[in-house]
Amino acid sequence: AGVCKQEMLQKKNAVLVDGVILNGPIMDSKAGEKFVEEACKIIMEEVVQKADDVTEKVCEWQAPEVLKQILDLEMRDTGECQQKILQLCRDVIKYSVKTNHPRFFNQLYAGIDYYSLVARFLTEALNPSVYTYEVSPVFLLVEEAVIKKMIEFIGWEEGDGIFNPGGSVSNMYAMNLARYKFCPEIKEKGLSGLPRLVLFASEECHYSMKKAASFLGIGTENVYFIKTDERGKMIPEELEKQVQRARKEGSAPFLVCATAGTTVLGAFDPLDKIADICEKHGLWLHVDASWGGSALISRKHCRLLHGIHRADSVAWNPHKMLLAGIQCCALLVKDNSGLLKKCYSAEAAYLFQQDKFYDVSYDTGDKSIQCSRRPDAFKFWLMWKALGTAGLEERVNRALALARYLVEEIKKREGFQLLLEPEYANVCFWYIPPSLRKMEDGPEFWQKLHQVAPIIKERMMKKGSMMLGYQPHRGKVNFFRQVVISPQVSREDMDFLLDEIELLAKDL
Repeated sequence: AGVCKQEMLQKKNAVLVDGVILNGPIMDSKAGEKFVEEACKIIMEEVVQKADDVTEKVCEWQAPEVLKQILDLEMRDTGECQQKILQLCRDVIKYSVKTNHPRFFNQLYAGIDYYSLVARFLTEALNPSVYTYEVSPVFLLVEEAVIKKMIEFIGWEEGDGIFNPGGSVSNMYAMNLARYKFCPEIKEKGLSGLPRLVLFASEECHYSMKKAASFLGIGTENVYFIKTDERGKMIPEELEKQVQRARKEGSAPFLVCATAGTTVLGAFDPLDKIADICEKHGLWLHVDASWGGSALISRKHCRLLHGIHRADSVAWNPHKMLLAGIQCCALLVKDNSGLLKKCYSAEAAYLFQQDKFYDVSYDTGDKSIQCSRRPDAFKFWLMWKALGTAGLEERVNRALALARYLVEEIKKREGFQLLLEPEYANVCFWYIPPSLRKMEDGPEFWQKLHQVAPIIKERMMKKGSMMLGYQPHRGKVNFFRQVVISPQVSREDMDFLLDEIELLAKDL
């Protein structure tokens, strides 16, 4: 290094400041380009080309302490050679969960969309931040176009929106927006002097509602959880009772959060009846359709969200059922008067100058609580351009048809028991191993059954054959929750899932 510095100093016009040579670039572009080329080759061979190969493992399970040693996580004073870094890339792929595997059923996202993937490659390489038109012209226009189209599917004539880092953040945005609408002075004056604000959500709502209430200073005790029926849907009559109770207590109700596609059971709240109550009491209606919103694309299944056009705001995550790639989450707002901007703007003079040479209404960053923001709408847009609405609709219809096929197969097989008939892509069921099938129904039976799913899950993870989620839920012991999403999933994968559970549990 010392020799190189001397050689550079001897060159004409060499400049040295604080011991740092400022002539020429510090990076070796050719070596960098070669590394990118080699790394992309690895990604293509080890991730993309193996995405639909069911003979590959879903995961190469290793205990945390073992994996720490394999990956050599320590960061050192000197950099590693490129071959070592490429090997690290291979190891990262090898020991990561293959969420694009046809037998990854663990979460509310899965699979690989090639157009969305290319869109992510593009945005990662371009490294944009979406706040002003001058630095992100293409991506701001794309976001505007996507939001407009999503608003059409909700059934609004006009509206506004913004893409956020997750459905939880979209729900937080909506809660804050509803509070601002109810009490605009809170932006400047804060919480002091406000009445006790109360919001309502079903017992089956996403846990982000409690987190948002905590984060925003509303308080989790001021989230009134509304009883649900046996299918997990909010009971409107119970909502009416709780709103009246809050008013009698001297509280100020301001928001109802309905859910379109609950996390565990996949339930859809009765939006029309909930909207009636919101109109009666002057409450903001937010619909968390993070999971179920994509059913709006399907002419066959959009009835699940009947009444959503009456909502004031909607959270919708295209990265789930539609495979837009994590993360791709929109908050859509019916109000088109600039409410989002009024609520969130800070009018930073260095960024949102009003005397620019172009139409500054395209500088939408002041609608966001973020400054730097990823162009998440782009991957959805490119995929939508490639597949068309018809292609997206086919994904939804196929996923729900496969879920229906799985349900019918579960009914035919001894040892499998549905919790309930699903209305979406969540199929919840128990597997009762041979040793428990003749056991009397009682506390001991359910206690033993509670232990079955965790054992099967451990075995499938260590074998790497598939990934399937389980959980207890509202007094029910551990059961499996199978979620069908990926268009790479086939009928054969549904059959394999049931066969594999039987195989893994044959000695239980």
